Amino acid sequence: MTEVAVNYKTGSEKLIKVLDGASAHLRGLLEKQGRADGALRIAVIGGGCSGLQYKMDLVDGPRDRDILVPSNGVQVVIDPKSALFVSGSELDYSDDLQQGGFKVSNPNAVVTCSCGESFAA
Repeated sequence: MTEVAVNYKTGSEKLIKVLDGASAHLRGLLEKQGRADGALRIAVIGGGCSGLQYKMDLVDGPRDRDILVPSNGVQVVIDPKSALFVSGSELDYSDDLQQGGFKVSNPNAVVTCSCGESFAA
């Protein structure tokens, strides 16, 4: 079986920067799944109370046309369309009982909702 090369670009932390809390939690999740070399896929999809929302999944690596961003010891992959919406963002993690989880601080969001998972750009 021949391995097909994946055509992706490498981006910088100007696109998205992973902060310490998110990096540590993400490394732990990837190791639990046996994907130490894996990545976090962040996508922006329609929906949520403000019109757009983040979708996050653990993946083995980038797909064609993705942008791979190495940051703080982990890798984030983003499709080109989603990259337009997240440029300049920071990813953090909170273990707060009510509002815990991965949080994106996005300078492009002109409207955000109280749940913190939806925005408008």
